[in-house]
Amino acid sequence: MSGVRASRHYLPRMVRRGWGRVVFVSSESAVNIPKEMLDYGMTKTAQLAVSRGLAEAVAGTGVTVNAVLPGPTRSEIVGNLTAGQAASQGVTQEDAEQAFLKTLRPTSLLGRFAMPDEVANMIIYVCSEQASATSGAALRVDGGVVRFVA
Repeated sequence: MSGVRASRHYLPRMVRRGWGRVVFVSSESAVNIPKEMLDYGMTKTAQLAVSRGLAEAVAGTGVTVNAVLPGPTRSEIVGNLTAGQAASQGVTQEDAEQAFLKTLRPTSLLGRFAMPDEVANMIIYVCSEQASATSGAALRVDGGVVRFVA
């Protein structure tokens, strides 16, 4: 709900100013809902619905609203999780990540976890002037995990 609350607070000012960017950080799990984390997938799908609805609500105002869908990423939380798994199994963190990909995200084309700066680069772009024609989009930075053509 934090994205909804922040949008309610900031969107009216952005619309009055005639420029602004709202970016929801969702997940590939929004469209590829993992059976082991249904609740997580549901919340990420909800973010897509909210971001699209808000984009439609502010259409033509100079404000864009988008969602970024990272795939497996070596974020602080996930990095700590895989590092802990690696230590308990006596393998490297990369080996633990590869096991995760092989078992839970076998469709990964990247073949590794993304780094946070790789996801951040998409967010930087979508917040820029250059992204003025991108609104209402679900932009995947998922390493090709989602088998979807569009």
